[in-house]
Amino acid sequence: MNCFDIDDFLAGWIGGASSVIVGHPLDTVKTRLQAGQGYKNTFHCILKIYQKENVSGFFKGLSFPLASITLYNSVVFGVFSNTQRLISQIRYGDGRHPSDMLDLTLASMVTGFISVGFGAPVDLVKIRLQMQTQPVLAENLNLAGEVPLRTVGIHQQALYRGPIHCISSILQNEGVHGLYRGTGAMVIRDVPGYALYFIPYTLLCSWMTPEGHAAPHPCSIWLAGGIAGSISWFTATPADVLKSRLQADALHQRKYKGIAHCILQSYKTEGLQIFFRGATVNVVRGFPMSATMFLGYELSLKFFRGL
Repeated sequence: MNCFDIDDFLAGWIGGASSVIVGHPLDTVKTRLQAGQGYKNTFHCILKIYQKENVSGFFKGLSFPLASITLYNSVVFGVFSNTQRLISQIRYGDGRHPSDMLDLTLASMVTGFISVGFGAPVDLVKIRLQMQTQPVLAENLNLAGEVPLRTVGIHQQALYRGPIHCISSILQNEGVHGLYRGTGAMVIRDVPGYALYFIPYTLLCSWMTPEGHAAPHPCSIWLAGGIAGSISWFTATPADVLKSRLQADALHQRKYKGIAHCILQSYKTEGLQIFFRGATVNVVRGFPMSATMFLGYELSLKFFRGL
C-alpha cells in the first residue's frame, strides 16, 4: 500500500492560510511583548500599537507569513498524516489502522523536528518585520546596509523594506546561518509542542464523536482544534520567548550568545516571569488560529477525497 498522500499537503495549505489571517494580529502583539520594550501588559501593548500604527500595525509583516506559513503548515500537516500512515503500515501492516498514543507521539515529534528546517527562517523574517518599530541602536543600521551613525537612540527606523530585502540583508550581513538564528530554541519548542498539538486534538475529536459516526462534526473539529492549540501554545511559551528574543536580537545591540546565555540573562534581568510573557496572548490566539486551521484542513481534505 502507498502511504503517501498529497491531499494532506493541499488541505494543510488551505488550513494554514485561514489561520494566518485569523491569528496574525495577536501574533504581532505576542512578538512585541516577548522581544520588544516598553509594554506593561497585553492590553497596554495592543493600545500602544493602535495609537502609534493604527489597525495596520497589527498586520505588519502579514504578506510574508501568508505566503510562507501557509506552505509551512502544508508541510506540517502533510508530514504528520503521512508519517502516521507510514508508522501504521510498519507496525500493523495497514496504513489505515488507528494510531495509538505511541504512534501519535512519534509522528508528532518527527513533524516538529522536520518543520523547523523550513519554519525557522520563516519565523525569523516574520519577527524581524514585526519588530520594525522597536528602538534600535545606530550601529545596527549596518544590518540593512545603511550608513552607520554616531547617535545611539534611534526610534521608528525601518531596517527592512520588506521580506525580500530582509532576507537579502540577513544573507549579506549574517550569512545563511543568520536565517537559522534561534533554531535550537525552535526545536525545543516544536518537537514536544506538536505532540501537545496533535495528541489532544485527536483524543478530543475521538471523545466528541458519537459512536457509529465515522467522522467528527465540524463543530467538534473546531472546538477540539481550538483547545489543542491553546494547550500547545501555553506549554510552548517559555521556549517561544527564547526563540523570539534570539531571532529579534539583530534589531538591537547583539546581547545573546546562545540559548543558555539568553536564559541566564533574561532571568537575571527580568526574573522567572519573563519566560511566561505572552502566555495569555498565546492561549487566546492559539484557540481561533488552531480551530480555523483544523477545520479548514479537515473540510478541505474531505472535499479533495470526494472528488
